[in-house]
Amino acid sequence: MPREVVLFIGTSLDGFIAKEDDNLQWLEETEGEGDNGYTEMYQSIDTTIMGKRTYDYVMEHSETFPYPDKKCYVFTTSEKGSNEYVEFVNEDVVAFTKKLKEQEGSKIWMVGGASILDAFIKENLIDEYIITVTPHILGSGIPLFKEKNPQIDLILLNTKRYGQFVQLHYKVRQGK
Repeated sequence: MPREVVLFIGTSLDGFIAKEDDNLQWLEETEGEGDNGYTEMYQSIDTTIMGKRTYDYVMEHSETFPYPDKKCYVFTTSEKGSNEYVEFVNEDVVAFTKKLKEQEGSKIWMVGGASILDAFIKENLIDEYIITVTPHILGSGIPLFKEKNPQIDLILLNTKRYGQFVQLHYKVRQGK
């Protein structure tokens, strides 16, 4: 059975995951509840994948690497090799992830960013969408969904409220 890819992400009500300059201040200032479901999701995965801009943002805004107990892949054209926490991958993200899904293991968390997310949606590589809607209308920024996506039918598994956040949990409907 192939491993599943999970998208766990926050978005403004009008569908933006960050401001143009990658600013997430609006998200961090929102009153949530507990960890907004993060621990439950985090315990279900053993691998993270992200782009280099997301990795740089995480490193810049964290005192320590936040996923030390997971296998972490960072897709980049500017770095090679690995460090203490991550393996830098210079391959096509879609092809690499398709191979990864066939390996033994738990779920894979697609941390970000927008270009990887777009490629995954265009290839229908995400199996589970956990989208937390914030009480903001940003007006502009980096969109959660870009244009020209295929139709993907989902099944709503759950909704939860975490303070001012509302979390929607969907699974991709398989076949018809």
